[in-house]
Amino acid sequence: MAEPVHSSADEDGRDPAVESSEDSTAGRKGRKVKKKQPFWRELLILGATALVLTVLIQTFLARVYVIPSQSMEQTLHGCPGCNNDRVLVDKLVYDFTDIEPGEVVVFRGPESWGNNDFQSARSDNPVVAGLQSVLSLIGLAPPDERDFVKRVIAVGGQTVECCDDQHRIKVDGKPLDEPYIYWQAGTGPEDHEPFAPVKVPEGHLWVMGDNRTNSTDSRKQGGGGVAGTVPVDNVIGKARVIVLPPSRWQGIGDHNPQAVALGTPAWQGAIPAGAGLAAAWPVLFLGRRLRNRLTRASHG
Repeated sequence: MAEPVHSSADEDGRDPAVESSEDSTAGRKGRKVKKKQPFWRELLILGATALVLTVLIQTFLARVYVIPSQSMEQTLHGCPGCNNDRVLVDKLVYDFTDIEPGEVVVFRGPESWGNNDFQSARSDNPVVAGLQSVLSLIGLAPPDERDFVKRVIAVGGQTVECCDDQHRIKVDGKPLDEPYIYWQAGTGPEDHEPFAPVKVPEGHLWVMGDNRTNSTDSRKQGGGGVAGTVPVDNVIGKARVIVLPPSRWQGIGDHNPQAVALGTPAWQGAIPAGAGLAAAWPVLFLGRRLRNRLTRASHG
């Protein structure tokens, strides 16, 4: 007589198929349903992430600066209460190349530089003052009072003086070619303030504003002379592009004023402003890659 067919069971007598089904049901019940984040929380996280990325990019790659004074007219526009230029400053370039005459740089004022071209209207309220400092990081408020923007006229080891019989600045005895100079109404080359020869120390720069009759620069700061020079280590970066307002969007020229006077090859005499704009794209590209990488890491 044939024996009945039985399905196998565990030692406790439970059917494995039934047990598996029960475990699956229990697992589904025990699994937590992922709740969607409230919109306000997502917005807060997005804002915080954007702020952190902005600070990182502007600390290590590039930063937007407000031009607060008229000392660089008409290359850069700036005045109290005006729609001042905002410039993108490349903070990486001088890690790989030397600073050259004619380049427009942003730098921290040395201790000997007691006067700035402007005074930031910083609030006495610590909360408001902190907000102003944050806004200055992204170019929505004037920079710190110790930050300056000027054009490099001479570098370490060179001797600068004013002037020749045509009222031109001389470097190593040769007159400079300076097409970027701006003379305010009622002034001209004859209003160049003369100064005795100054040999720029190694590792320092002689800087001047393009608005020659309205710029507090190496000629006057610290009493002038060697005290007016700027340590290379104080340079924050090279001004590359005017990013705002839209009507002013353009590269910042870095014509070498010494090229013709000192016999530098003609191709180095005047680097087009467009070259500065083109050179700024790698900085923006690297910043975007860093931002994307950090974003992916935060989501991982």
